[in-house]
Amino acid sequence: MTTARSNFYLFNEFRFDPATPALFRDGKRIDVTPKALEILRSASRKCGRGSRKRLLRVARLGYKYIYRAAEDMDSNTITSLRRERSKPSSLPDHPCYNQMNSPVEHTTATTQQTRRVWFALFILFGVNAMNFFDRQILGAVAEPIRKEFGLSDASLGALSTAFTLIYALVGVPLGRLADRSSRKTIISAGIFVWSLMTAASGLATNFWQIFVLRLGVGVGEASCAPAATSLIGDLFPPAQRARALSIFMLGLPVGLALSFAVSGIVARQYGWRAAFVVAGIPGVLFAIGALFIREPERGGSEEYNVGTQKRPGSPYRLVLSSPTILWLIASGALHNFNMYAIGAFITPFLMRYHGADIQTANIVSMIVYGVLGAPGLLLGGYIGDAVMKRRANGRMLVGAIAIVISIPFIILALGRPGGDLAGFMVLMGLGCGLMYFYYSTVYSTIQDVIEPGLRGTAMALYFMAMYLLGASFGPYIIGLVSDHFTQQAALGAGVTIVNQQSLEPFRADGLHSAMYIIPVLSVLLAGVMFAASRTVAKEIAALKTWMQDSFTKE
Repeated sequence: MTTARSNFYLFNEFRFDPATPALFRDGKRIDVTPKALEILRSASRKCGRGSRKRLLRVARLGYKYIYRAAEDMDSNTITSLRRERSKPSSLPDHPCYNQMNSPVEHTTATTQQTRRVWFALFILFGVNAMNFFDRQILGAVAEPIRKEFGLSDASLGALSTAFTLIYALVGVPLGRLADRSSRKTIISAGIFVWSLMTAASGLATNFWQIFVLRLGVGVGEASCAPAATSLIGDLFPPAQRARALSIFMLGLPVGLALSFAVSGIVARQYGWRAAFVVAGIPGVLFAIGALFIREPERGGSEEYNVGTQKRPGSPYRLVLSSPTILWLIASGALHNFNMYAIGAFITPFLMRYHGADIQTANIVSMIVYGVLGAPGLLLGGYIGDAVMKRRANGRMLVGAIAIVISIPFIILALGRPGGDLAGFMVLMGLGCGLMYFYYSTVYSTIQDVIEPGLRGTAMALYFMAMYLLGASFGPYIIGLVSDHFTQQAALGAGVTIVNQQSLEPFRADGLHSAMYIIPVLSVLLAGVMFAASRTVAKEIAALKTWMQDSFTKE
């Protein structure tokens, strides 16, 4: 065991004697709490055997407790402490830190680190945008596919279900892999696979071929979220995490918007097959870019860096023992049911009920479901971080309130008469924008209640549940209910021979009735999120205490 030094100097002004233990300033002993002394003892043990970055972090933590605990310091000394804590380059004379960089070198290194962090976030944003671009393309060209293959709405929904089922099942092992292996490699391989499968979907000649290819897209895309959110958790400290994740999740509305716009234009000019081929090309570029991300140290952005340590026990049991995670899983299932139902059927709804052509319908879908989601994500992250400074459960409250406000807008949008594209676009756009608050508030909350070494696993379990229980059912159930109301409308109109051709005039009313399921489930979603807000504060505090104790014992 490495013994403590007899004289451990901290920021020039203090000397710590680990044998006593005691802290001295200019030869005068000062009173500090036992916790501060324990942190300093840990720092003194690490002198000479840790990386400079690690040693500095330990010293800063000890210094933080000195600042909090010393009772006899005057205001000038406290001001000096604040100034010195913000200048890591002021340590060149210390025995433990005699190789610290100069101020100029430190500034250069900090600038380079900042550039690397934002480069990584840009690449992850692009990967996420392509994730949702390729995922949504089926909804953008659903009507011509349905007519060419003679599909019902339930069969159309089953194509989306195929993707979400495999996505959910494969995500758990890929999430565990993200906790153990290179996350950038997992992301790069995943986007390459799903881009290839997306392009190949344009060659499908029947329902089952496109069904199998969508399974392949699901396998590739399952690699994205657990690995990417784990990376962001280590790139950004907790106070900045919601905003960083909101930028990452901007890939969702941007990807959806581009998918609707590009796919609608390409499908109208060259057919739906060409839209799939075009969608597969950009992903290859981001697959290459992901390889240039520099992997951050796991847990390096936390106040107490515990690295890959985790609490004892099964990783799955540890994650699922959290009441907050269980509430978030339930919320994810409800939210994804709604979002995937909207994504799968908003373009067909606009074409059938409002009489729009495929290009116009996709432009409106782009604005409603894509473009207006961006301010929702950014505002959700910004407001969530701001409220979090005042209340530990602030992010969950912000997300829950946003869902409540979205409900009347969605009901009013569905109530617009056929042909009123402008009214529908404004009202549904406001509703969807508020629904996007969910992502930036919930995703960051998962990072807040789970230690760094288990975040990939936690996100994978969360995604598995939300996709198996929510996204896989959303399009399919809406499709089934649409078929049911379509047949009821046809029978009510006196149709005696029920087939695809005889049902076609009634599909607009059938789908319109089915879409009212969405605001009903949003009421339940808001209740679940309010329930999560009642447990999250206690869990954040418990995790912080465990990380602090684990850090001190290292």
